[in-house]
Amino acid sequence: MELTDTQTLPVPQQRAWEALNDTAILRVCIPGCESIDADGENAYAVAMTASVGPVKARFKGRMNLTEIDAPHTYTIVFEGQGGAAGFSKGSAKVNLEPGDDAESTVLSYSANAQVGGKLAQIGSRLVDGAARKIAAEFFKRFSAQLQGAPEADGNEASAEGEPLADADADSESKEKKSWTAWISKS
Repeated sequence: MELTDTQTLPVPQQRAWEALNDTAILRVCIPGCESIDADGENAYAVAMTASVGPVKARFKGRMNLTEIDAPHTYTIVFEGQGGAAGFSKGSAKVNLEPGDDAESTVLSYSANAQVGGKLAQIGSRLVDGAARKIAAEFFKRFSAQLQGAPEADGNEASAEGEPLADADADSESKEKKSWTAWISKS
């Protein structure tokens, strides 16, 4: 799968660079993201939930930043495992350039990814469509964060119409408590 796009961000280049390297901002902006934790120099452990067609899975993986030329460019190398749902791995080249005015930045990226397991079996058209929806939702949230919008409260819907990860995590913990209570009563 290959995905390329260009977005104009409403902030100067240095501010865009800082935001792209701020794990708290990224966690709020990446649909389904549960955590991004530092795991070495320019390396991060990532956990997220994603849906592609009929396949919904929790992925755990690593993300490494390479070829860093602050505040202009870097490459993100990623890999993730989703259990029976399959895996994904790939890279994305991210470039930042000053926009038409001093208060904007043009971000362009080119990503290549491979998927395997059930994800690969459902077809590239669905995988590509889901990737494009996730990217569109990310940039919508990222632009809102850059403009100072409040963080998601867990009651908003994702691009797929599902609750955001925080709401999923709350309902998942309630389900676990209910399940534990049911087992205890037996």
